[in-house]
Amino acid sequence: MLAQLLAAPKAQADWELNMPVGVTEISASVYNLHMTIFWICVVIGLIVFGVMFWSILHHRKSRGAKAASFHESTFVEILWTVIPLLILVGMAIPATATLRQMYDTSESEVDIQITGYQWKWRYQYLNEEIDFFSNLTTPKEQINNQAEKTENYLLEVDNPLLVPVGQKIRFLLTSNDVIHSWWVPDFAVKKDAIPGFINEAWTKIDKPGIYRGQCAELCGKDHGFMPIVVKAVPPEEYQNWVAEQQAAKAAKTASAAKEWTLEELVAKGEQVYNTACAACHQPNGMGIPGAFPALKDSPLATKDKEGHIRIVLFGKAGTAMAAYGSQFDPVDLAAVITYERNAWGNNTGEMVTPQDIQQHLKAGQ
Repeated sequence: MLAQLLAAPKAQADWELNMPVGVTEISASVYNLHMTIFWICVVIGLIVFGVMFWSILHHRKSRGAKAASFHESTFVEILWTVIPLLILVGMAIPATATLRQMYDTSESEVDIQITGYQWKWRYQYLNEEIDFFSNLTTPKEQINNQAEKTENYLLEVDNPLLVPVGQKIRFLLTSNDVIHSWWVPDFAVKKDAIPGFINEAWTKIDKPGIYRGQCAELCGKDHGFMPIVVKAVPPEEYQNWVAEQQAAKAAKTASAAKEWTLEELVAKGEQVYNTACAACHQPNGMGIPGAFPALKDSPLATKDKEGHIRIVLFGKAGTAMAAYGSQFDPVDLAAVITYERNAWGNNTGEMVTPQDIQQHLKAGQ
């Protein structure tokens, strides 16, 4: 049974011990450097342990061996200084070449700013003026062990980062709150996203596919729930997607002037709430006592309409409540506030319109 288990392809995949080769030029260079250093270490280990065990066996006391007595051997001291120095220089040359390659972000064809939030990623295509958030979509039932976990458990998102293959892509990484780390193993890209700083990385993907990663820096209670999904497609498909996104953006801008009904805003707001707010305030609006306040039957969500708008748009200092005015468009903001004021029995019957949001944003309060 053990032999059959180890022979199975799935078992062999699960027993993979080495790092992945990856699908980029950088990942191949990193893998080759890793293997070079690994085999150098193997040779050193074999020599050191070989000499050690040979000495133990052939110079043991039972064979009548007597320990030699010598002191301050200049030759030995030179030897154990020069040999390690040569080994380190031999390692440093390929390592330096790989590092220079990793840090060369010049002549990029696509520039994407990646911003870490608690707990999601924001992707801004600087030349195409495309801007969206990427959120975890694993169902709560799987997380709470109420449903069977799927193959991509905690590694699936609503909006993957879509990039073209065969083109150099530069990433500009920063953070809106705490330190995050954007890590995709198949690209050999792992770079910290630090508030107030811009770090750079790049990749050039060799073949189309879907590649997954995670935040690799402990960033709060939902650190394990901000995955990364990158979809690499042929350049033609990428250009079609860019055109679709730009058209959708124009349509969304136009929708801000639309006359929305209460029912339409509530329906749309429920989607926004479940994506952006439910992790803290819970799907039932009850919050988490001592950490995140309840919205159900709260004075803020049932009476103080102006205060409700301000706290959603501009956050609350000294708390985990972030400012969402720069994260969502006026329609989504109006919808989620309207939903919160009419869900879970709040039933105020009040509607917040996109025009209300635009007025508050313009006034800055």
